[in-house]
Amino acid sequence: MIKPVCVIVGVGPGNGAAFAARFSKEGYKLALLARSHEFINELASEIENSFAYECDVTDSNSIQLVFDRIKQEFGRIDVVIYNAGSGVWGNIEEIKPSDFEKCWQVNTFGLMQVSQQIIPIMKKNGRGNIVVIGATASRRGGIKTAAFSSAKAAQRNLAESMAKYLGQFGIHVSLVIIDGVVDLPMTRERMPDKRDDFFVKPADVAENVFWLTQQPFSAWSFEIDLRPFGEIW
Repeated sequence: MIKPVCVIVGVGPGNGAAFAARFSKEGYKLALLARSHEFINELASEIENSFAYECDVTDSNSIQLVFDRIKQEFGRIDVVIYNAGSGVWGNIEEIKPSDFEKCWQVNTFGLMQVSQQIIPIMKKNGRGNIVVIGATASRRGGIKTAAFSSAKAAQRNLAESMAKYLGQFGIHVSLVIIDGVVDLPMTRERMPDKRDDFFVKPADVAENVFWLTQQPFSAWSFEIDLRPFGEIW
């Protein structure tokens, strides 16, 4: 039986690794993409049917080369999870132009270029899923999120535009708004006083992402919010 293929763009020790574990459990072959090879090589050795690819989403040539390889080696792409994200914190006077540009390159420009690589394959197959991992910052601009919130807002608008256009071809585009602090060793270390239920659990995020890719055609979600019960919103 031909295994479906899931490409995860931006794989780290939190949500990215959880996505890989969840989709592997369902029998998917996995392409794990990250800017640095150390973590994804180790993860690929631990998760069945997964393969590591170095990719910098701010580099058009890097994206082209990696997806050329994936298309050749896998032959199909069923799911793409765009988990690449970059946050630079500061108010409008503090941020540098290079910081602002980087946020847009990673969060929005990268999504556009990755999508253009895989849309023709999904259109040919008449189906596919593109899941974009967003943030609450896409809905409001905070004092210290002048760069990040504007880039995430643009990402959200791009995803919505894609969803409205690509649905007619059987391609489900969805956006996951994560509203909370992801449970990672470094966040636990920075917030030692927080209770366990304060944090967003990567495995629970992955469960929701997988569910999105299984929704029936007649009742697709575009945007879902994920937050712990105690998060103020």
